[in-house]
Amino acid sequence: MSAVAMGDYEQAGELKIGQVGIANLRIRTLDVDRLIEEMRQRVQRAPRLFARAAVVIDFGGLSQVPDVATARALLDGLREAGVLPVALAYGTTATERLSEALGLPLLAKFRAQYERADGSAPAPAAAPPPQEAARPAPAASAPAPAAPGQAPSPGLIQAAPVRSGQQVYADNRDLTVLTSVGAGAEVIADGSVHIYGPLRGRALAGAQGNEKARIFCREFHAELVAIAGHYRVLEDIPSDLRGKAVQVWLEDQQLKIAALD
Repeated sequence: MSAVAMGDYEQAGELKIGQVGIANLRIRTLDVDRLIEEMRQRVQRAPRLFARAAVVIDFGGLSQVPDVATARALLDGLREAGVLPVALAYGTTATERLSEALGLPLLAKFRAQYERADGSAPAPAAAPPPQEAARPAPAASAPAPAAPGQAPSPGLIQAAPVRSGQQVYADNRDLTVLTSVGAGAEVIADGSVHIYGPLRGRALAGAQGNEKARIFCREFHAELVAIAGHYRVLEDIPSDLRGKAVQVWLEDQQLKIAALD
């Protein structure tokens, strides 16, 4: 994505990453050509993350949902850009009618996550089981190391390496990985994430919208890091932080990454 697209104007579509690695495209401006071009640039910048990625379309940022023809044009364009629209985010009855006309399911949990982030009351949403999840080691009786924004439940301890294609999810708590997270692997927590070995895959903290969650890593090579849906990919991370011990946090809705002293 160009520098202008990244920061000099408000984007037409805000891409956020859900707790199972599904991207949620919240439509802010119904400019089909612009939305398609933004997505094409995302795929070109990080094809390993976004090429053929499942995307949920959320029209909740608009005053009214688009007509069927406009929505079809958007879906077709997003497919041509390289992603796969799989559902609409739950909204009004008009959204439900549109989903039926498009032949797409409705998913409620993405709307709940945005409502929580926007400060209004979230709808109840159960956390889904992880996809191709690694079998986590039994949780230790002691909580994970304390960090700002950690969940109140005892932390989940993952003793074995998280290998490519595996996913570990800490529901309503912190996650501590004692070894490594391999390329293509994914670790997710509703609280903070602590990794005591190399991080080469993806780490997502605050998966249910906790903006105070943090990510701590001893050796940073991440494909993607995200907190409460705000993300950065490897291509957007300063090269001088790679291989370093870092922490990741949110500040004024911006994802910050800094070396640990």
